[in-house]
Order: sequence, then C-alpha cells, then structure tokens
Amino acid sequence: MGNPIDVAGEDHILLSDEEINAFFDDIDTDKDGSITFAELEAKLQSVHKELAPEPKKHHLIHPARRDLEKSEGHRGEGLHAFLCSLLPECQSSINRKDFVKRVKTWECPARTRRIAKSKTMQTRRSIAFGTWQLVIYIMNPVTRAAFGWGVVAAKAFLDLPSPKLPHQPLRQLGPEPGVPYSDELFFASLHAIGHLTGTFVYGSRTSHQEAVAVALGPDAVPRPYSAYVRSLPGWSGLTALILFWLISLASMPFIRKKSYELFQLFHLLMFPMIGLLCAHGTAALLQAPMMGYWLAFHALLVVFERSWRLIKGFMSIPARARRLDTNTIELTCKNPRGRDWDYSAGQYVLLQVPKVSWLQWHPFTISSCRGDILQLHIKLDGDWSNKLAEVLPEGENFRVGLGGPFGAPAQRFYDYDYSIIVGGGIGITPFSAILTDLEENFLSKRDPWSERRQSRSLSRPTSRRNSKAASDSEPEHNDIRELPRCSNPDRRVDFHWTVREKNQLLWFSDLLNRAIEGAYPLAKNGNLELNINTHITAKRKNISTHIFRYLLDSYRTPAAPYSALTGLKHPSHFGRPDFDAILEQHFQVGQHEGWKGSSRQHRAPCGALRPSTLRLQARDTCWPFYPSL
Repeated sequence: MGNPIDVAGEDHILLSDEEINAFFDDIDTDKDGSITFAELEAKLQSVHKELAPEPKKHHLIHPARRDLEKSEGHRGEGLHAFLCSLLPECQSSINRKDFVKRVKTWECPARTRRIAKSKTMQTRRSIAFGTWQLVIYIMNPVTRAAFGWGVVAAKAFLDLPSPKLPHQPLRQLGPEPGVPYSDELFFASLHAIGHLTGTFVYGSRTSHQEAVAVALGPDAVPRPYSAYVRSLPGWSGLTALILFWLISLASMPFIRKKSYELFQLFHLLMFPMIGLLCAHGTAALLQAPMMGYWLAFHALLVVFERSWRLIKGFMSIPARARRLDTNTIELTCKNPRGRDWDYSAGQYVLLQVPKVSWLQWHPFTISSCRGDILQLHIKLDGDWSNKLAEVLPEGENFRVGLGGPFGAPAQRFYDYDYSIIVGGGIGITPFSAILTDLEENFLSKRDPWSERRQSRSLSRPTSRRNSKAASDSEPEHNDIRELPRCSNPDRRVDFHWTVREKNQLLWFSDLLNRAIEGAYPLAKNGNLELNINTHITAKRKNISTHIFRYLLDSYRTPAAPYSALTGLKHPSHFGRPDFDAILEQHFQVGQHEGWKGSSRQHRAPCGALRPSTLRLQARDTCWPFYPSL
C-alpha cells in the first residue's frame, strides 16, 4: 500500500475471508448487508477510546495532531481523515463484497500467529557429555565391580551440564509448581539417589568386599552401608544436598512474597553448602578432589562482595522518583560528590531502598547516565517494587544505597560491527542506554566504534552533559526520513523490542525516534544501518480492535510522520516475533555480505534474552559466526 499507510514489511499471515467477514458483521450494526461511513466511524471511535483512553499528542483525537494536519491542508480532521485514507472515495456505504476486496488491500495480519521452531544444539551437547561420562565409567571394570551401576549413573548425572530437555515439557504444561524448577537441584538429587540406592548398597554387600578393597585399598574393608554414610564424602554430600533443598524451598513464590527477608536469610546457607562441597571430594575415592579448588576462590569472592554490599548500604545517596505509568517508576540518582559516574552503556547497578528494606538489593540496568545524573526504570512487578511505589514520595528527595555499576554483556556493544539487540518489556533498559550513548555520539559527530578500539577500555566514562533528557522531548514534526538501506554497510545494528501493550513503547519512544534521526547521516553515507523493530504481543479478541490497532499504527502523514498508536516513526509488528526466522535471515545476510571470517565479527548481545528458547535460537543461529556464544 502507498502512503499514508506505512506497514512494517513483515512476512505475516494475512486476514482470512472469514476474519474480514467477521469484521464486516461487527461494524454493520443495523444488519442491512452494507456498511455506512457513519457506522465505520462510530466503530473506530469506540476502538480508539479503548486503545487510548487518555490521548497523547500522537493520537488522532488530540488537538496537537489535528492542528498539525490542518495546517498542512489535510482533508478532514483526526479520525475522519484517517477513514478517508482507508476508503479514499469516502462513499456513503459499501457492500460486503467490495468491503472484503478493500480490506485485503490493507494487508492486515491475521490473528493466527506463526509458531517458531526451536533448535536444540545445547540439548544435543548435553546428551553428548552425559554419554561420554557413561562410557568412561562403563569402561572402568574396577570401579564398576566394586560399586555397580549406581556409581555410573551418579557420575553421569553429576557432570551432565544442565540440559533443558527434562523440564521444558513440564514448564509448558502450566504454572510453575511450589518449588521452582532447577536443573542443578534436579541432577544433584539424581546424583545422590545414584549413590544411596546404588553405590552404597552394592559396595556394602559381603560378596563385593574384595572388589571394594581393590578399588579403595585393603584398609577400606569391611565397609557396611553406615560407613559410607558416615564417611566425609557421605555426610558432607547429604548435608549439602539438604541445604540446597532448603534454599530452593525458601525460593517458593509464597515465601518470597510473604517474607523476602526470610528468603534472603535462607540464601546465606549457600556459604556452608559451598564449604561442604569443597570438603566432599577431599577423600579422593574415585578421582582427584578438583571441586574444592574450583569453588574455594569463587566463594571468597562472593564473601567479599556481600561484605562490601553491606558496607555500601550505610553509604546512601540522594534520589528522586517519578511515576511514568501505572506499572513503571523512573528513579533518578545524583552523585553526591558531583562527579560524573564511571559508566559504560549496558551496565547495571544494585539498588537498596532503606524505606522499603535494609536487606534487599535488587539489580537494575542503567537506562540513562549523563554527567552526575543516573536513571533507572523499575517495573512494578512484585512485592518489593509495589511497596516501593507506595512509600516513595514523588518529586521529593530520599536516600538509596547503590552498588556498581557492574559489567554486563551489553557493554561490549562497540566491540562488534554487526549486532542483534533483543529486549523484552523493561528488559530494554540496557539497550536504551546504548541508544542514548549512540545519540550523544551522533550529536558530537564521533565514531564510538573507532574510539572503543583505540582505548580498549571497558570502564571508559561515557557520561556527558550536552544531551537531551531521555523522556523530556516530544516527537519532532519534521518530514519523514526513512533510513536508507545500505549495501554491505560498515556497521549494522538490528534492534528488537518486545512488549505486551503499546503503552510500554511510550517509555522510550522519543529516544527511538531521535536514534532514527541521528543515524540518518551515517546511513546515508553507508557507515551504519540501524534497524529498529518493535513487537506488540498482546492478542486482541475483538476483530475490529485487532484490525484498527494495526491500521492506526501504520497511519502517518507528512505533517505528523509518526504512528497514531505508538508515536514511533517506524511501524510496529504485532504478535510474538519469530526469532528463529529473524536470526536465520540475519545469518543469510551475513553470508551474502561476507561477515564470516572478517575482522568485523558478528555477535548477538544476549543480556536480555531471558526465555531459554530464545537463548537457544540465538546460540544455534550465531554458532557458525561466533562459536564462543
């Protein structure tokens, strides 16, 4: 379709005749077999009121947009002008046959969605490692003769690297049960069962004592079942497993919501559990005691980090809160020393709010950092965040504890010339920081990729003072400028943000629009191809709401070159994104343009890839380019 409808250019299933006829029946209120312009306008007004109960400046019925379009001599105003763009004849009525033909030219997506297929490279690797361990102990006749098949199963399950295969079907059946799924807990329990019901039983039999003497030495026999349990490997392993179960039980949603402090207290049991695991293999019955060497150093680092976090809790800094919508809070922190934050785009901080709890520290990605001002966006989803919204005074100063900033995969963004950025909901904050940093470099006419490679410093301060605030400006009403498609550009960034409702796009809509504007000169010269894709996943049951939502998002005029639904200058996609197809397409483009083997290695920053299926898809598709993923 031509202007003013601007579609996202996705490969989706179009509306079926059955859906279009249902759309016709929903609009035809008098059931006379034809739709009048008045009926269509009434239905649109009803849908628009549902989608935008509180109109913003980009919505059709807001005076600001109407005045802009009127100044350009646009025919009609607001919703009426929008309908005239869909039905250019603006005829008084239209029959079913002509209406179906007209709707098909709108190219609206059907409510049926494609189901993405997930590859299972990680599962195949896990099976390979498990099989390898099984073969090793099957081919060890001395150990097998002494302890039977129990030790074979126990060692295989211990080393199996957390495959998702056993739990994925359970997660798809329904809500998570009382005890959260844990691959490590699952296989640790199987490891213990293998010893308790296999190794200890088999090795305590009188007929096997000679074989046990060969495996463990003549001083180890006679060895009854109780001797195995009382031995250092026996009691330390069982106690560590019990502590592991207690920590997991304390992680149940009921306990977390009822008493988060109790949840945190039980997690302190990890320190004695780590100590027991270090001691578990020191007897070196079956192999060298490597576990203790691997765990001890890391345990010391955790103790140091927790102690430092406790100290930081008494070194609070001033902050302010602002409610963005019913589900989101913007928290602004100021460096008390007046210095710029030592920060790189994509990093996160640990936040403690004494008014809510002294013990609770929660990680939040930095969404914006300029000079001595740091901003966080907090989604109200849980007991702590909801209590935070209740106790914090809006517009007034209060004190918070702040730990960090800490490193994250997203901060390596400038290390790669070709990147796929994926975020969901509030998980977009690390990449909003990247876009903010890109915007500041655009304004300063700097090349951040070149600067990064010259400095090679991951902690280079990127805070600046000469930039606009991330949420203070409205979309600019200049002419539409689509980013040119580059042939083999120097750098390419594919940005995918998935949200449930379009209101969540308003958090960073101005930033996304400014990123498109700022990238235009670089795209024109072939230096950067910036592709921004937003996905709205909520499914509308009413067919009219579904269709008008898509059309409103696609509607733009020269006077108002931004979506009448989201305020974005680029169209949005509706439905869950098929990342398997998206990544495969990126892979094909990379092959065509010769990314593989070049110095411009391709990698997908996976800091926001929370769903396990999505992580598997990214890893499988990126494997030919970057095997370390």
